[in-house]
Amino acid sequence: MFDISLTDWVGYLASLVLMISFLMKNINTLRIINSIGAIIFVVYGIMLAISWPIVLTNTFILGVNIYYLAKHFRSK
Repeated sequence: MFDISLTDWVGYLASLVLMISFLMKNINTLRIINSIGAIIFVVYGIMLAISWPIVLTNTFILGVNIYYLAKHFRSK
């Protein structure tokens, strides 16, 4: 019925999770869900025979999210 590869499904899932993250009102929830989306995008980039722009950008986004989440939870 649908002729969509597993790689494409992973890309669509990553996009969906990323879009959902921007619907969050709480910044920490946004960062957590956005981090999950970034991880899935890194997997997607690797599945594309290492698409470096996707892998590097989302690794950076993940790092920024982890930094600010750690900073937030350390200050409590």
